[in-house]
Amino acid sequence: MQKYHATATTPAPPAVVWRLLLDARSWPAWSTVDSLVPERSSGLDRNGRDPVGAVRAFRTGRTVTGERITGLTEEKQLTYQDAFNWVLRDYRAVIDLSLAPGGGTIITWHGTYTARWGLRWMMRRVMSQTMQRMADGLAEYAAGQPLSSKDL
Repeated sequence: MQKYHATATTPAPPAVVWRLLLDARSWPAWSTVDSLVPERSSGLDRNGRDPVGAVRAFRTGRTVTGERITGLTEEKQLTYQDAFNWVLRDYRAVIDLSLAPGGGTIITWHGTYTARWGLRWMMRRVMSQTMQRMADGLAEYAAGQPLSSKDL
């Protein structure tokens, strides 16, 4: 079993970061994925609050992978696992949000997986770098989002 751990901090409050995490349609704007693939996804919420059980399919280049939301703790934690992924098996990820000292949000994104034989050595580096870029992208994008009355 391999693992990764990524951390980023944003001045945005947890409510803003949470809103972006729940809305699969926002991921291409801030993450390393190119697009959401609605026809391969299921259970998406049209208001951008994807529930536990939703499968979100994302395209990166020519590859489409799917992730099933397995847990939600409002503005604190989102967990997911692979629904379909040709490179990884037993993929489980946790995104924790906590208040940063002085305001803002600390994003901690960590996970475990088993890479396909022959790709294990490469995936350790790829996953660490990719997931750090995901956390950094989320932090940066969240910082530029307008606050709504719900975010305060």
